[in-house]
Order: sequence, then structure tokens, then C-alpha cells
Amino acid sequence: MGFFLKLIVFLPLLAAIVAGLFGRWIGKTAAKVVTTGSLFIGALLSWPIFLHYIGGSAGPVVVPVLTWIQSGTLTVDWALRVDALTAVMLVVVTTVSSLVHLYSWGYMDEDPSQPRFFAYLSLFSFAMLMLVTADSLVQMFFGWEGVGL
Repeated sequence: MGFFLKLIVFLPLLAAIVAGLFGRWIGKTAAKVVTTGSLFIGALLSWPIFLHYIGGSAGPVVVPVLTWIQSGTLTVDWALRVDALTAVMLVVVTTVSSLVHLYSWGYMDEDPSQPRFFAYLSLFSFAMLMLVTADSLVQMFFGWEGVGL
């Protein structure tokens, strides 16, 4: 489950980086495919996690990513936490975000800066997923601020 969770959260970030930095070279269509595809993959991967928690007997799972802040006795780890509510929100966020990406294909068809738009949209989706899977208040704050941008 930990590998799936990391893919769900970090694929939109990777897609945003690819579309944002290399959008001119890969073209509009490739930027749309990379960003939308990453969210559809995340949506597909979030369903098994949701089905794991639907019975209500599974406890929370914490997937460590790295140690973020360490000062004296204070240690703040960057970790992804999954419980029943998080599983529901993973399905909602990834499914709605992937459908918004898909709708934007036609809506933004004539816009010359499509790769940048899709990069920002994927970055927003990453921030929302960080907010949903936050294991600490510091991490939740960064997710909240990312959604607010």
C-alpha cells in the first residue's frame, strides 16, 4: 500500500514538473497526456486503498517519506497517513481532478499556454493530496498553502 500511496501523491507533482519545465519541447498534447494520465493512474490506484478501508476494520497506516525537520528533541517526519477518511478523500480528489483535467482538454483547446495551465492544475492536485494525506500539522500547513495559491 505504501508504494501505491507514494505514486498517487507524487505522480501529479512529477507531471507538473514535466509539463512546466519541458512543455515547450514536448508540446501541448504531450503535456496534457502526461498530466491527465498521471491523475487517472492515481484515481485507479486509490480505489484499492478505498476498498481496503470500506469495511471499517483496518487501522491507520503511516508511510514515512523522509525526516523533514530535526532540531534537538524535535523531529518532524514527512509521512503520508491513510485511514478511512483519507481513503475516501483520495478517491474523491483524484477522480474529480482527473475529470477536471479531461474537461480542460476541450475548454483550453485554443489557449497558447496549455502546458503551463496543466502544470499548475497538476500542482494544485498535488497540494490537495498533500493536504489530505498529511501526517503532521506542518505538512498539513504546506498542503493548505499550496491549495491556496
